[in-house]
Amino acid sequence: MTIIMTEQIIKEHIMPIAEKIVHEVRKAVIGKNDIVVKTLLAIIAGGHILLDDIPGVGKTTLAVAFSKAMSLDYKRMQFTPDVLPADVTGFTVYNRQTGNFEYRPGAALCSLFLADEINRTSSKTQSALLEAMEEGAVTVDGVTHKLPDPFIVIATQNPIGSVGTQMLPESQLDRFIIRLSMGYPDIESEIAILRSKENTDRAENISPAADADDILLMRNAASEVFADDKIYRYIASIAAATRSHPQVRLGLSPRGTVALSSMAKAAALLRGRGYVIPEDVKFVLTDVAEHRLLLTPKAKAAGASAKDVLNEISARISAPKI
Repeated sequence: MTIIMTEQIIKEHIMPIAEKIVHEVRKAVIGKNDIVVKTLLAIIAGGHILLDDIPGVGKTTLAVAFSKAMSLDYKRMQFTPDVLPADVTGFTVYNRQTGNFEYRPGAALCSLFLADEINRTSSKTQSALLEAMEEGAVTVDGVTHKLPDPFIVIATQNPIGSVGTQMLPESQLDRFIIRLSMGYPDIESEIAILRSKENTDRAENISPAADADDILLMRNAASEVFADDKIYRYIASIAAATRSHPQVRLGLSPRGTVALSSMAKAAALLRGRGYVIPEDVKFVLTDVAEHRLLLTPKAKAAGASAKDVLNEISARISAPKI
């Protein structure tokens, strides 16, 4: 009975909001429906998004589009080698008139923070985001400052090997609930992009479809989606398989299994269900787990990839009957 009531609420209140957001974002992000949906799933699951791709494929456009569609306070920072941690978290200055030290907010004090080309800055500045992403707060000179709720980080990075890039530490990669790659558009989508550019900036056509309260409503609904113990065992079995796989040096962490569960619940929610099925887990598995796996040098030399390993594990482990 609880599930039926939950699904009624989902179909009458949650899904219309999500559909409006997706509709508005697609005005600016053309031909990437799967990316748009998975980004929204990550936001509903309460996580942060890493966009790993070459320049110029629409990563910044995606972040701007979501900020406008969800009516969120948005800030963007271009991460370069000279960006300091205080630029992200803020700093205190002495006010001669009052005789007190005053806090000046950094770029991260917003609802949606776009960290552009995060792997071009120093490790110290990268780590400045860790507390904000994990705790929803920043600490400056011993004083903790809460961030808005919701607080969402959409970080972009260029492929490793590009000039001036350095790898993110595993501890920071693990704090991104998913990693997505936009990829090149197909020919028809690129024609649509060219056609739209003749008229106006595509992001200017986006109308507000939700607000912070709607985001929190969807998050609360996702947290109440039911997952049977068989689903939890299925997720745990996948995680265990990554940790014992001969080609994997570092498997899926417990934080990764929680992320996989949260994303599966968000996927079930947007599919109109109040309960998780194995297909929800499979739908988000690669995006959640791929960036968390480290392969052995031998596996890399053989041309294996984390995606190949996950596909093999997913095919080998039997999905439960729900």
